[in-house]
Amino acid sequence: MTKSLPSQSILITGILLISINLRTSIASVGPLIPFIREDLGLSNGLAGFLTTLPLLTFATFSLFAPAIGKRLGMGRAIFLGISILTLGVILRVLGGIELLFLGTALTGIGIVIANVLLIPLIKFRLPEKLGLMTALLATMMSLFAAIAVGVSVPIAVDWNWGWRGSLASWALFMVIALIVWIPQIRRPKASLKQVTDPAKNVWKSKLAWQITIFMGSQSVMYFTMITWLPDMLISRGWTPAQAGLVSSLMQVVSLFGSYFAPNFLIKLKEQTWVVLAVGIAYVFGYLALFIDNELITYVALAVVGFCMGSSLSIAYTLIALRTAEDQTTAKLSAMVQSSGYYLAALGPLLFGVSLDLFDNWNILIFFLLFFAVVFTFFGMSAGRDRKI
Repeated sequence: MTKSLPSQSILITGILLISINLRTSIASVGPLIPFIREDLGLSNGLAGFLTTLPLLTFATFSLFAPAIGKRLGMGRAIFLGISILTLGVILRVLGGIELLFLGTALTGIGIVIANVLLIPLIKFRLPEKLGLMTALLATMMSLFAAIAVGVSVPIAVDWNWGWRGSLASWALFMVIALIVWIPQIRRPKASLKQVTDPAKNVWKSKLAWQITIFMGSQSVMYFTMITWLPDMLISRGWTPAQAGLVSSLMQVVSLFGSYFAPNFLIKLKEQTWVVLAVGIAYVFGYLALFIDNELITYVALAVVGFCMGSSLSIAYTLIALRTAEDQTTAKLSAMVQSSGYYLAALGPLLFGVSLDLFDNWNILIFFLLFFAVVFTFFGMSAGRDRKI
């Protein structure tokens, strides 16, 4: 598809601006949970549900996003998604508990519409830059998630904006993205193409469920960590700013794992031993968190961060490697993301409830160790050279 350089540049800029908004609204919550909990009188279970809720909406609406893209056209549907996300980010800071959770639910809906449709839009409008743009998309998402974790508390405390102002500040980037995206909604509809090649029933495939549980396990670990790690460190005497900073650095380290893992994996016939190595590294990283020492904590979280980035890339790569037909790949991707994020949604909530019951932060480490073992077991099975 031929397009002028200026219009292509606007499109690329728009995609990058959209991508930086796809994790900030979730990642910025974790460091601010102590402030939100104190202000609104939330239990630890409800506080954990703040991260769980957008995952539930993400998992549910991922099944409907392709139909929305087909009906409106991908450019308009992505604009709708970011508009809903912006509304949710603003709405959740305007009142009490009810508006907080309503706005949080809307953020999940907005994210999933844009997130699901960006890749097919890139493939349709920028086919010659598919690899580059996909890499930039993932990198910008992770990078700004890390930035959101690191600056949320300083914005709230040092700038004296409070948790409401800190969470609402990310709407500025969303508005900028919407403005730059306007030319894309004026274009003729670019809807999802119909795929006609035969597809397997992934819901009846043992291998598909292994990949799904593998994806769900790594998602449980990621979202539980970004939600509760700052609070755990604060309980050990760290300042909120220090806790947010080290959580941010953990996500920065994850960028290296995200970048290098796919290029290495596709060269291997089987990925079993890579999964085992990452699983063992997870276990050692989590075990080190039992030691209340600042230097050891930094090293442990660097290891865990690299594993987080690697494991997400492994999960996405296995979706492509374990399928033969394009339509089977699409169906497996929908299954993995929907079912996997339902599993992930349980993590922050279950731990929050357990903290209310037992008031012991070591439970968090045992919780993460359990899912590291599940991750390794199912990942090694999914890593064998087979096709659905």
